Amino acid sequence: TTLGPYLVTADELEPYRDADGFLRLALTAEVNGEKVGSDLLSNMSWTFEEMTAYASRGTRIASGDVLGSGTCGNGGCLAELWGRNGEQVPPPLGPGDTVTLTVEAVGSLTTRVVPGTEPVALPKGRRRNRERP
Repeated sequence: TTLGPYLVTADELEPYRDADGFLRLALTAEVNGEKVGSDLLSNMSWTFEEMTAYASRGTRIASGDVLGSGTCGNGGCLAELWGRNGEQVPPPLGPGDTVTLTVEAVGSLTTRVVPGTEPVALPKGRRRNRERP
C-alpha cells in the first residue's frame, strides 16, 4: 500500500502477535555458550511499541539505536541467578566473555566483553576537624 511518498508494508512479525499485541517468540540468553535464561517475549509487561514510545519521550530514537528491555525470565540477570544459587554461578562477566541473546524469527546478537578503562585515581580522604563554631 502506498501512503503519500511512503511505502507501507505488512509487519513481518505480525503472525507472532497475540490478541494484546505481544510477540509470542522464544528468547534465550547465553553466557559463553551456556544458557542462563529463556522465556517468551509475550511474558513482557509492555509491548516493544509501548517501550519505544516511553523511551522516546525525552529524546530522539533513530534507526540503529539499541534499546534494552530487561532480564530474560526463567533465569534472570546474573545477580538474580546468584541469589537463587547461593554462589556466583555463572561467574561475573569479564574481558573475553561473550553474551548472546537470541529471539526466534528475529536472530541473535552476540557481544564480547572488553576491558574497561582504568578509573581516574582519587586523592586520599583528609581528616577534618569536626568542631563546630
